[in-house]
Amino acid sequence: MKQVGTLFFFCGKMGAGKSTKSKQLATEKQAVLLSEDEWLSSLYPNQIAAFDDYLKFSEQIKPLVKKHVQNILNVGTNVVMDFPANTQKHRKWFLDLAIEVNASHQLVFLNLNNEQCLRQIAQRRSEQPDRAAFDTEAVFIHVTKFFEAPEASEGLNILEFSGKE
Repeated sequence: MKQVGTLFFFCGKMGAGKSTKSKQLATEKQAVLLSEDEWLSSLYPNQIAAFDDYLKFSEQIKPLVKKHVQNILNVGTNVVMDFPANTQKHRKWFLDLAIEVNASHQLVFLNLNNEQCLRQIAQRRSEQPDRAAFDTEAVFIHVTKFFEAPEASEGLNILEFSGKE
């Protein structure tokens, strides 16, 4: 029986540390790291000015990303996806992606509260001034309205961090 890689993906509010944790995990697991932010900024430079733009372009790349990730998993390589799995619909997409190629999966849930996330967003703004226009409390509040914490009924292998680790 051929060895298939494991898919790792993330759930957490804006500013929870998904990108930071994904880089650490990719190193630990010797995995290919794929970043949605990198894909979107490369494919659609200067075209994402609002949250709706992000939603539109994020959906457009999904078929290509799915096939690419499945090909990597099929050769036995682990994949860490720095793509948000912040709604049940998004998590089902990741789960289906793994199931279709008989890959195992791990959802890393960064369960931080709003105050923790806003503190980290403020820090990120000062460290990465180019993100200041998007990394605001107003954007955080808007995006957080769509956030759905993962539930056991979704059939996911969940590893939860509360930010106190």
